Amino acid sequence: MMKKGLAALVLLSSSSLCTEIFAQALAPNPFKARSEPNAEVTYHNPVIPGFYSDPSVARVGEDYYLVTSTFEYFPGIPVFHSRDLVNWEQIGHAIHRPDQLPQGLNIFACTIRHHDGTFYVMTTNTGRGGNFFVTATNPAGPWSDPVWVDVGGIDPDLFFDDDGKVYTIGSTFTLYEIDPRSGQLLSEGRKVWASTGGRYAEGPHIYKKDGWYYLMAAEGGTEEAHSETIARSNDIWGPYYSYPANPILAHANAAGQQNPIQGVGHADMVQAHDGSWWMVFHGYRTVIRGGFHHTLGRETCLAPVSWPKNGWPQVNGNGTVTVDMTTPTLPLQPFPQALSRVSFDQELGLEWNYVQSLELDRYSLDARPGFLRLRGSASELGAGEASPTFVGRRLQHMDFTSTTRLDFEPASENEEAGMVLLNNGTHFDLSIKRSNGNRVLTARLQFGSVSYESDEVVLASGPVNLRIEGAGSAFRFSYAQGDNEYREIQEVSARYLSSETIGGFTGTYVGLYATGHGRPSVANADYDWLEYVVNSSPQPTGDGDR
Repeated sequence: MMKKGLAALVLLSSSSLCTEIFAQALAPNPFKARSEPNAEVTYHNPVIPGFYSDPSVARVGEDYYLVTSTFEYFPGIPVFHSRDLVNWEQIGHAIHRPDQLPQGLNIFACTIRHHDGTFYVMTTNTGRGGNFFVTATNPAGPWSDPVWVDVGGIDPDLFFDDDGKVYTIGSTFTLYEIDPRSGQLLSEGRKVWASTGGRYAEGPHIYKKDGWYYLMAAEGGTEEAHSETIARSNDIWGPYYSYPANPILAHANAAGQQNPIQGVGHADMVQAHDGSWWMVFHGYRTVIRGGFHHTLGRETCLAPVSWPKNGWPQVNGNGTVTVDMTTPTLPLQPFPQALSRVSFDQELGLEWNYVQSLELDRYSLDARPGFLRLRGSASELGAGEASPTFVGRRLQHMDFTSTTRLDFEPASENEEAGMVLLNNGTHFDLSIKRSNGNRVLTARLQFGSVSYESDEVVLASGPVNLRIEGAGSAFRFSYAQGDNEYREIQEVSARYLSSETIGGFTGTYVGLYATGHGRPSVANADYDWLEYVVNSSPQPTGDGDR
């Protein structure tokens, strides 16, 4: 009886202990806002999906304009327009002529501002000339040649004060007064803030509100520790004092852990025409839930800001955001959906880019009407700073199917053309070439000097349909000829094309290419069309605790 009673006591104690542990495991995160399953979802983050990083925004009346960084891609610095801050349509590029930056492109973060009828975009062409701004009276372009500004650091801001003076400040937090016409410095530089001590401070912006000058910047590096901090002063020249509750935006904390969006920061704020305040910023979505690998790049997101008089800005209540947002918005004004298939019977749309400035003799929409003709140069994909024969568009979804039809008869074994996923010089190719007298298809995965190729598939004569699919954490490569079904020849984990694996600041492109592998090609690569279809997939809720 004694043993039975003791056993029952032990069982009861164990049960109580398990219940306590289980309750602790299910306890809600005290730092994270509770989910509201019955609340109306008003918009989704990111508002501009795909590699559109370091966003900056300006308002003109009831219209909003936004720009992002582009690094090595041309045309550079896309310009977007919106009437509601949620729906955006690209209207042009601030760098749209090769002669604007003949030394090549490495465009870091930008600032867009509007003053007295003129739009200004200021940025850094890193390692290729430094800081400059361009101007336009129409944000769709044309934009001026660069006006160079002799200041150090990166990511310069441009601030127009009420008294007519104009200032710039960059990542060193050294403030200068400048002439907005010539770019000439009108003062010595003065360091006005030391940041809060986070590493790789960047992307500063100055705002004036209620007589205060606010200085906001990104800190922590553009990975998981990324965040946004803020300081203020009664005088434009400082000193600026940090907000005691910094950072105002961060997911590198308990409140943001396991959120589908990570690396949030590099923000800009704007007051809407209804008086509300909003923040645009970038973050990245991971391809493996609970992991850290991302392939799409850093994407433009949106959050509401509460900014009381003489107070500090509060971002979405607790400084975090979700994929599904339930906050009130401006009246939504969406744009028509883009067509999924591009037939090459007219000029390419604004979503298409090249690596560095294009050489026009390698690309033609006229040589064979209805086709895009590429001719391979000696340059190869990912080979240093040269401009390969490549044209592509950003991946904007983890689940997609992209297909093209290619008519290409390589004349020799050095000639190659096909479809490619490209990110920071690393590329996965679905390529047609000649091998042992046959025209063959292979999937190649290129990591710097390391290259893997699938088994060769001998092709019949005639055009070939090439297909690349994104299935969350994997990419699949397949082909078809004639009326045959698509046949998969390779699958690879998406993590091997992620920024965490290959480095850099860009995102993945899907595109078309041709190369002569060391000498110009003779054969033409003629592409009939390219299709990009979004595949349905479960939408993450942003509830990282579940």
